[in-house]
Amino acid sequence: MIKVLFSYTFIQNAFMAAILVSIVCGIIGTIITQKRLVSMSGGIAHASFGGIGLGYLLGIEPIIGGLIFSVLASLGISTIKRKTNTNSDTLIGMFWSVGMALGILFIALTPGYPPDMTSYLFGDILTVSSLYIKMMAILSFIIVLFITSIFNYWRAYLFDEEFTKVLGVNTLALEYTLFILISLTIVIIIKVVGIILVIALLTIPPAVAKLFTYDLKKMMILASLLGAVFSIGGLFISYQYNIPSGATIILLSVIGYFIATFIGKAFEKSKTN
Repeated sequence: MIKVLFSYTFIQNAFMAAILVSIVCGIIGTIITQKRLVSMSGGIAHASFGGIGLGYLLGIEPIIGGLIFSVLASLGISTIKRKTNTNSDTLIGMFWSVGMALGILFIALTPGYPPDMTSYLFGDILTVSSLYIKMMAILSFIIVLFITSIFNYWRAYLFDEEFTKVLGVNTLALEYTLFILISLTIVIIIKVVGIILVIALLTIPPAVAKLFTYDLKKMMILASLLGAVFSIGGLFISYQYNIPSGATIILLSVIGYFIATFIGKAFEKSKTN
């Protein structure tokens, strides 16, 4: 059955998408949860919807517009926060709502029949194209390169930002780089689970990994492996039962989290006894 499934190009693309998404979610998701940037990531994801709508209006690849908007939103939130005393949650809420509003407006202004935005909002891994896979691969390579090449700086930045700054490390450059990498990650995930479910895939695998290790490198690796299990498992379940893939992946991830929590607590209890 597996051999038959992989004879279809869309299954091959979906499998590759699941692997690439798992890698970047394991790496960036771990950083996001450790740095407590979950709500920030949600704001960036929803702001990207404005770029997707603009892409349809201008007749270009929507995801390119989404990438531009998400990068601008991430840098905008960080810059405005530093230059004013505005609360970050307020800024995130503003960019979140403005991005969604612009997306709706651009789509309404697009000539002809309005495009189906379901795959961008809720994801559909089975519709990922070969071109999108190539773009995902390039963006994933960039993310992995930026994290692994200066891994010790990232570890210091997450552990104690002020002390890292005292050591002479340009933490502002690290912050801007991180926000751009988060933007790239979100663009990679959108077609898999959608804008609305992005946060879950970024946070659940690292949350499960953290139950078993506090070592940053091991956490990233374990989160990537768990993400692959959840994504590939959700892919095949959704295909088998003809149900939405994005929702299936997230629900499987949540089930995995509760199972891991139960196992972890049972293991701790057996050790104390």
